[in-house]
Amino acid sequence: MRFATLRTPVAVALAATLLTGCAQSVDPIERLGKKAAQRVHPHGPSRERPYRHWGLTAPLAPAPKPSPHPAARSAGPGLPPVVDHVRTRDKVVFLTYDAHGTGADTRRDPRFADLVRELRLPVTVFPTAPRPGRFAGLPYATQRGEICGRHPRPNSRLLRPPHGTYDTTTRRAAADCGVSALVLWRASTTTGTLTYARGDHHLAPGDIVQVGPADSTARLLRGIQELGLTVGSLEDYL
Repeated sequence: MRFATLRTPVAVALAATLLTGCAQSVDPIERLGKKAAQRVHPHGPSRERPYRHWGLTAPLAPAPKPSPHPAARSAGPGLPPVVDHVRTRDKVVFLTYDAHGTGADTRRDPRFADLVRELRLPVTVFPTAPRPGRFAGLPYATQRGEICGRHPRPNSRLLRPPHGTYDTTTRRAAADCGVSALVLWRASTTTGTLTYARGDHHLAPGDIVQVGPADSTARLLRGIQELGLTVGSLEDYL
């Protein structure tokens, strides 16, 4: 698995925090530093109220500060859980992106880094394999090599298996690479509309969303606000 080639300064800072296949939720302002962030071009008059540039009528509500890792951390003897939803009473949902999809791949949509920076949006970006491979069915050694990568980072604790497919071997290999959770999604906008993998067909607190391009994110944020929800950092909850 290889990194996507990210072109903007913010996107480079995002990619620099990621283990191949694994990710952290990041605040781009904190990662870049204030001076570096100021070098990324603003959008003219909208810079004072950037939420308006993205079609929002008000800023996103700040996410609450959860207790450290309130969600269940295990789902079997020594195996990381597989999650598409976080159990929480906080009115938050979690936005996740696959770097080789249209969401966080700035080669296809350079606006993504601008949106994240301007809205200070906590997101989780998962680099995905450029080849159309799947983990399920591969030998342990192959899966472990893919997950661990050449330069493991101890803080990269979340893994999205390619195409959302996995088996027990995937979970064993992930555990041995220090992964604490395999992250799927309950809702997705990658087809251009909001679809649901299971359960009720509306967003609920704790939902993990697989998001498509930047304009899809902006539309999704408007819907999130209308439901009285906001965006949380997935790393704070898993």
